[in-house]
Amino acid sequence: MAPSLTLYGTALSGHTHRVQLFLHLLELPYRLVETPASVRESAEFLRMSPLGQIPVLQDGELVLADSNAILVYLAKRYAPGSGWLPDDPVEAAQVQRWLSLAAGEIAFGPAKARVGARWGDTGMPLHLMHKLADKVLRFMEASLAQQDFLALPAPTLADLACYAYIAHAPEGGISLAPYPQVRNWIARVQALPNFVPMPE
Repeated sequence: MAPSLTLYGTALSGHTHRVQLFLHLLELPYRLVETPASVRESAEFLRMSPLGQIPVLQDGELVLADSNAILVYLAKRYAPGSGWLPDDPVEAAQVQRWLSLAAGEIAFGPAKARVGARWGDTGMPLHLMHKLADKVLRFMEASLAQQDFLALPAPTLADLACYAYIAHAPEGGISLAPYPQVRNWIARVQALPNFVPMPE
């Protein structure tokens, strides 16, 4: 039986990877449709994702864009009551805080530095990307000195949303050597059952 889930994205996108990783952790079969920049400009794709962004998840009749929104949907739809997105309001807020960091400082710090190093000018000054990366990495280091995972003592969507661009920060010239707690956290995420890496 063909999987009902279709994921549109690219293998080197950390945004796509966070969804792929969660699909693997939940053992949900899916089909990946490679969606390079040329496809993302097409009218057909823009009907699914009006901002032209990846990833996009199609689940039957549902079409959903934005990686963090997709993570929330998958947790509520396929892992209700699990620790990935707790029902407790305080714990849920702690997860949301990291989802915001993933879309903010991480996206404009280590993620954008990686894009610049791999694919060229991002239109953002390199020193600003590195400043944001240092800021968020120092915050992560302090948080991880208190517990094994970002939002809570056990893994949540927060860890999946933040993992790829932090683990691949060295590709953007950002060293993880000063952050031993962050490096240990990366290893813990990679040790999760059914973990799949993002290509180098």
